[in-house]
Amino acid sequence: MTTKAPTAQDRRLTEQGRERKQQLVDASMVLFAERGYSATRILDICDRAGVAKGLFYWYFPTKLDLFTELVRSMRHQLRRSQADAMTPGTDALTRIHEGAAASVRFMAEHATYFSLVDVERADPAIADALRAGSEVYLDDVTALIREAQATGQVLDADPELLALGVLGAVSSFSNAWRSGRIDQSADELAEFVADWVSRALG
Repeated sequence: MTTKAPTAQDRRLTEQGRERKQQLVDASMVLFAERGYSATRILDICDRAGVAKGLFYWYFPTKLDLFTELVRSMRHQLRRSQADAMTPGTDALTRIHEGAAASVRFMAEHATYFSLVDVERADPAIADALRAGSEVYLDDVTALIREAQATGQVLDADPELLALGVLGAVSSFSNAWRSGRIDQSADELAEFVADWVSRALG
C-alpha cells in the first residue's frame, strides 16, 4: 500500500491552518490580558482573530485548551531563546549564566503574557497548565547544574533545590521589574540576575 505524497495545495492548507491557529492564540493573549481569562468569551477571541466561531472548535475543544496552547507556545519560544543565547562548547555554569540572562530579557519582552500568568495562576485549571511548563524548565536547569557539579563549578547540594533557586530568582526579579519596583533597563537587570545566580551557585 502506497501513501500519497502531499500536494502543493495540501501544504498551503496546512500553512493556512497554522496561521489561523496562531491568530487565535495571539488574539487570546491580548484579550486575556485586557479582560482576564474568565471574562473573555470564545466569540470575543474569534472576532479579534477575524475567524468564524466554528473554526475555533476545529482547533480547540475548549477555551482552556486554547490557553494551554498559549502556554505551550510561550514555553517553546522561551526555551528557544535560552538555547540561542547559550554558547556551544562552553562550560555548564556559563550556559546557566547565559540562560538566566536570556530568560529575564524574554520575560521583559513578553511582559503582558507574564503579567497575565501572575493574575490567572490562582485558577486551579490554569495552574495545572502552567505546572507542566514549570517542570520542563526545572528539568532543563537541573541537568545543567548536575553537569556543572560534575566539574566542580557548582556547590555540592541537591541539584533540583539549586535549580528551584535559579528559577525563583529569575521569576522574582522579573516580577519586580514588571511591577515597577526595579529602576533598570531589561538588559541591565538580565546581567544582574545572571551574575547573582552564578555567584549563588558557585
